Amino acid sequence: MGLAAGVAVLAAVVGLVLSSVLGASPHKEVLLQSAASTGPDPFTPSAGQAATATPSPAATMPSPTANGIRGVPGSTAGLYGGSMHTSSCDVGRLVRFLTANRDKERAWAGVEGIDAAAVPSYIHSLTPVLLRADTRVTNHGYRNGAATSFQSVLQAGTAVLVDDRGLPRVRCACGNPLTPPALVANPRYTGQAWPSYQPSNLVVVTAAPRPMVTIIVVNIQDGSWFERFVGDKGGQDKPVPPPTNQPSGSPSPSPSASASSSASSSPPPPPSTATTSPSSGPSTPTTPVTSPPASSPPPP
Repeated sequence: MGLAAGVAVLAAVVGLVLSSVLGASPHKEVLLQSAASTGPDPFTPSAGQAATATPSPAATMPSPTANGIRGVPGSTAGLYGGSMHTSSCDVGRLVRFLTANRDKERAWAGVEGIDAAAVPSYIHSLTPVLLRADTRVTNHGYRNGAATSFQSVLQAGTAVLVDDRGLPRVRCACGNPLTPPALVANPRYTGQAWPSYQPSNLVVVTAAPRPMVTIIVVNIQDGSWFERFVGDKGGQDKPVPPPTNQPSGSPSPSPSASASSSASSSPPPPPSTATTSPSSGPSTPTTPVTSPPASSPPPP
């Protein structure tokens, strides 16, 4: 065998080894996480508060982009749900646990890009809500003294804390910090899908164009609407009329929705203003999940 041929063979072997060890992309695998599950490598014990009703889907959803991913601004009215005057997340419990575990507090702060000393004030600046759509995020756990990172889909109904741009920043069931997802072509979804799960119905929350003062939320108890001040835990919630920019003829959200009605075989037509339509239902074993079309980050 000549020198050139030998080098080519060696390069091919090295490439195969690296591919098997590193994988084609660190973001290819996306874990499906039901609303109540703790998930891998939790930072804290659960701080989620039990919901007394299932978040209902919005009347319509934005149509998918060419790669099948829906980008929804964090300021979209009805993107999130909740109960008036009730927090879906025990913020005090999160703060107490992290400040009592300094190694975790430092790792947690590093993910969010803040100083460890700022963790309590940062968490208190966030707003508790419930997702109303199955949502792609980058989830960060804690293992062996350091933060981990993995791609995940959070089921509609998951309790999260969002910032003043409407971006999910904390998953309450595990205390894990969240950041925007890393979108790659042909991801492989793992874990157990819930009955209403549809890869084509996933949304990615994009930052609101400017900081918000209030978030317009759907009441999961009766389908009414209310506004929650950013950083408030429900004490100042005020009823508001349904947004006037809802698509013509769209019904108000109902207080609950069955898995059979929320899982549709094809997405509804695009509305004039972006809203979201979640899927809800308990996490149960289903057939293997197939990956959606190639994905790339939505435009800001």
